[in-house]
Amino acid sequence: MPRAGLTAAAVTEAAAALVDEVGFDQLGMGLVAERLGVKTPSLYKHVTGQTDLAHRIAILAMNQCADAIRDATQGRAGTEALARGAQAMRTFVKAHPGRYAAANAARPTGPDDPLIDALNRVVDSWAAMLHGYRIDPDQQIHALRMLRTVLHGFASLEVAGGFQFATDIDDSFTWMIDFIDHGLQETTATPTTSALSPAGPHRA
Repeated sequence: MPRAGLTAAAVTEAAAALVDEVGFDQLGMGLVAERLGVKTPSLYKHVTGQTDLAHRIAILAMNQCADAIRDATQGRAGTEALARGAQAMRTFVKAHPGRYAAANAARPTGPDDPLIDALNRVVDSWAAMLHGYRIDPDQQIHALRMLRTVLHGFASLEVAGGFQFATDIDDSFTWMIDFIDHGLQETTATPTTSALSPAGPHRA
């Protein structure tokens, strides 16, 4: 039976849940319509097509990822913020691999694209994980890129089943975060109030 009161947000949520189950590459308007119990043409009243829907999933994913890291790091700094934020991102990617893949495939379509704000929120969340470390302002973007690279790489490999050795994956993740923490603590910059988040609407 068709659902009453269908909205763009509801379509996006259903599609995001679907791609988490079947993979982002399997996204299709017919599958989403089936999930919602409507005919495929009904979806076009709320989204313009599959490209638009994928973009909406990406925005949803980035905002949700930012929220997860924000909640984990709120009121914390240094080692604790790094460890909790890293685990929050890893947990999000493992729980939502399809929508996370959509976010990595998306690109802003213009200066007013809400994806830009969502991406900047994630960058801000990574910056919050680095709060408390004495990072030279000139090195901050490098620290952000390092953090993004290692967290994305580890979580993506884990989701893909890329870790084959018998050693416990949680132990490896803890070791990695400890390694990053020790490296960040070795920085010698004087304390600064400079913001870690880059000014432009770009990924780190």
